[in-house]
Amino acid sequence: MRKILLVEDNEMNRDMLSRRLAKRDFEVVLAVTGREAIEKAASALPDLILMDLSLPDVDGWEATRKIKSQAATAAIPVIALTAHAMADDREKAMEAGADDYDTKPVEFVRLLQKIESFLGSKPA
Repeated sequence: MRKILLVEDNEMNRDMLSRRLAKRDFEVVLAVTGREAIEKAASALPDLILMDLSLPDVDGWEATRKIKSQAATAAIPVIALTAHAMADDREKAMEAGADDYDTKPVEFVRLLQKIESFLGSKPA
């Protein structure tokens, strides 16, 4: 089973996304803060990380930088998620090490396509 670390501080977003991903046969590991994301990335070694950028304590940009700077987690794809769809947000996310970027509210089908592009199609 493919494992996704979902980093989201908004309870409603976290619940909705985790349930929809679980229905698609993903194992979902949850983190609420940037610091927790860094720790869980190293301990759970997920196949992919969905990273909210606006987080308490350590923001998603810094958490992504730290995850990408550690040998054990550097190759894990990170899709940055943000409600801030400013022109430079995508660029800042990519500079921090994100592999892709998507906006909130999440369009689940589009996000799922991005996830599958990194992880490959679900085996039959």
